[in-house]
Amino acid sequence: MEDTLKLFTSVGLSEQKAKETLRNDALSSSFKEAITQIMSAPRSFHPQDPINQKEFDEACGVGVVITPEQIEDAVEAVMKKHKEQLLKERYHFNMGLLMAEARSALKWADGKVIKNEVDLQVLHLLGPKTEADLEKKAKVSQRDVNSVEGKSLMEQLKGEALKFHKPGENFTSEGYVVTQNTMKLLAKHLEITGGQIRTRFPPEPNGILHIGHAKAINFNFGYAKANNGICFLRYDDTNPEKEEEKYFTAIKDMVEWLGYKPYAITHASDNFQQLYDLAVELIRRGHAYICHQKGEELKGHNAPPSPWRDRATEESLVLFERMKKGLFAEGEATLRMKMVMEDGKMDPVAYRIKYTPHHRTGDEWCIYPTYDFTHCLCDSIENITHSLCTKEFQARRSSYYWLCNAVDVYCPVQWEYGRLNLTYTVVSKRKIIKLVETGVVRDWDDPRLFTLTALRRRGFPPEAINNFCARVGVTVSQTTTEPHLLESCVRDVLNDTAPRAMAVLEPLKVTITNLPDNFKSDIRVPNFPASESKGSHTVQLTRSIFIEQSDFREVMEKGYKRLTAEQPVGLRHAGYVISVQKVIKDSQGKVVELEVTCTTSDTAERPKAFIHWVSEPLVCEVRLYERLFLHKNPEDPSEVPKGFLSDINPNSLQVISSALVDTSVRGAKVFDKFQFERVGYFSLDPDSTADKLVFNRTVTLKEDPGKI
Repeated sequence: MEDTLKLFTSVGLSEQKAKETLRNDALSSSFKEAITQIMSAPRSFHPQDPINQKEFDEACGVGVVITPEQIEDAVEAVMKKHKEQLLKERYHFNMGLLMAEARSALKWADGKVIKNEVDLQVLHLLGPKTEADLEKKAKVSQRDVNSVEGKSLMEQLKGEALKFHKPGENFTSEGYVVTQNTMKLLAKHLEITGGQIRTRFPPEPNGILHIGHAKAINFNFGYAKANNGICFLRYDDTNPEKEEEKYFTAIKDMVEWLGYKPYAITHASDNFQQLYDLAVELIRRGHAYICHQKGEELKGHNAPPSPWRDRATEESLVLFERMKKGLFAEGEATLRMKMVMEDGKMDPVAYRIKYTPHHRTGDEWCIYPTYDFTHCLCDSIENITHSLCTKEFQARRSSYYWLCNAVDVYCPVQWEYGRLNLTYTVVSKRKIIKLVETGVVRDWDDPRLFTLTALRRRGFPPEAINNFCARVGVTVSQTTTEPHLLESCVRDVLNDTAPRAMAVLEPLKVTITNLPDNFKSDIRVPNFPASESKGSHTVQLTRSIFIEQSDFREVMEKGYKRLTAEQPVGLRHAGYVISVQKVIKDSQGKVVELEVTCTTSDTAERPKAFIHWVSEPLVCEVRLYERLFLHKNPEDPSEVPKGFLSDINPNSLQVISSALVDTSVRGAKVFDKFQFERVGYFSLDPDSTADKLVFNRTVTLKEDPGKI
């Protein structure tokens, strides 16, 4: 980080500006890359190189004259465009937008003159400001806007923003293969869909969805939603060995938790008979054959050619029927397609034998189609318009088109987008299972993981995850980002939605000696101090309270503003200032209690700080989470030579069994969220019981500078 700071200051940024830039991962990464490229580029410019003066002058605006009439016309056009919204929002409308669009139309115009014209035309349209216009506009949270760099997810996905083809115009897409039947099949497709956009989210039901899937869900469901289309949730259930009911249920739950409702829930297994019939047709057309090479021989990209590639069509048909009837052992025969994939792999497998009962079809089938055979044909059967896949499936695009055309069915268009990856975590099913089996984490929903069930349990709101996907953006390139960007989105949402409570994690008893023994006072605490109209709750103040141990120091230190023997402190919301009279210690010299006196805030000198406190609290368990791994890339052998299991952070979980929380949380339900004032955001864990509530720390109140 220090090196990057020096790099930024070396090109003219002030140290403060360089530090601000470093806080934005995406910006600093792009800026650093640009500087590096410029520094490493060959110096091709020489002073004697000729300059086209005319082009240079035009590029600089030399001699350009902008008339008042041009400015008036440009502003008028912008005003007309936004007139409806201006009349609706009046002076709460973002006038900067009018300025920006007018300046964009008149590149060389004087900004002050444009502003004057905007002010004049706005006044003419709306008239003078009323009292309502002068009221402050309620702050719009990121949760409401769901935006990134000024563009919401829906804006990123709407209309022509992605340059995708229009339904029925598949042939305009790069690489799309047109056959003599293509136009007829597209016409039939349009009859069925009515030109409506159709997408699908096709997970394998053999594991729990993770943060990377959140981008896929937002992209597939979001693209359909933004364009008045429909999206299917289709389970790619073609591997009966790994599928379990809990995965089917959890996937549906997570899709709905993120706020999306599938148009229909389908399964690849719904189409087993139709897929089998298409496989028979593929053999009949001479595009597939039965092969007896073993699985080990077929691995990798340099597998030896099959000696059965030229087998007679009739023979392959008979053998495929025998495969279906269970007359071969597992691995003894496969159906292979006669084609070369983009990555050079020859003749991918279309069907293999598995004597495992299927979750839905039982023992009806003993041969199952592969992803390469199933995926595009199920897309075709469901009349998908846009088959959205992550970038690694680009190598399968030509095989996708080849297979649809080989059996003469409607061919959708495959579009690829970049995967979303996070540092300091692993998301592969195999590795998460290893973490569970070795006892590093409790299960798939352990809050230190980045599965969606784990994030929900930790208290991440679904809106924050969607906002994060929007902020990362719909990119073609693979995105790797650090968790603090996601955590920032979480804070933005919880700041507006999590009611405040007071909690003390490391209690220190305080006795207010100048209050009567039976003193009780109801203290009103706003749920959202910045917006008191959102309600409040009541806590009791008694003679005995508890504060955080860290909010008291026996010895005064420079810059310390909280409670000391010489320095009073205010109690948040209570209207009292307390001053230390006596420090009580145990036999080991540890401070165990303070005796203080209190004065009302309106008579006492204003203290330097106000601290939170609890009185007659609930005893709760609090779980504090840190990163599970010590290194940014735990799967990278160059960073972690001994493997990801050797990189576990021993301090990733701290359990505080006797935290004290005010009684306002008593009726909380699982996953209810709170801001514990001055401590962090917390969510109620499913382990909670009627006798003891358990809270997970979702995120701290502020980003840890050490994590930037």
